Amino acid sequence: MNLKAKPHLEEQKKTTQEKLAARIAMLKEKGVDPQKVVKDAYIRKLRADIRKSDVRLSSIADLEKLNDRKIQEKQEKAEAKKQAREAGKAKPAKEKAAKPAKKEKKEKKPKKG
Repeated sequence: MNLKAKPHLEEQKKTTQEKLAARIAMLKEKGVDPQKVVKDAYIRKLRADIRKSDVRLSSIADLEKLNDRKIQEKQEKAEAKKQAREAGKAKPAKEKAAKPAKKEKKEKKPKKG
């Protein structure tokens, strides 16, 4: 789900809930049996729309958590790299000198031709 769709979905859910409340109030005002109110097709559709919005919003929330975790891990990794770099600068000169010298290349024999 697109993270930019979150405000739109929240607004959609809010309006659907308002429509549901208005429909239930209208049916109660007419004196419809509560069992028939539950079975009303428009009310079932509105409740289904609310469930869809909830599922979509939960997937957006999961993506936000994932992004936050990735950002946190990236910051921790950068901090660890920075500390390793600082620790590398603080090494004594002996360790740098302990590296083996580069091997000299053998001279190539000229080709006879």
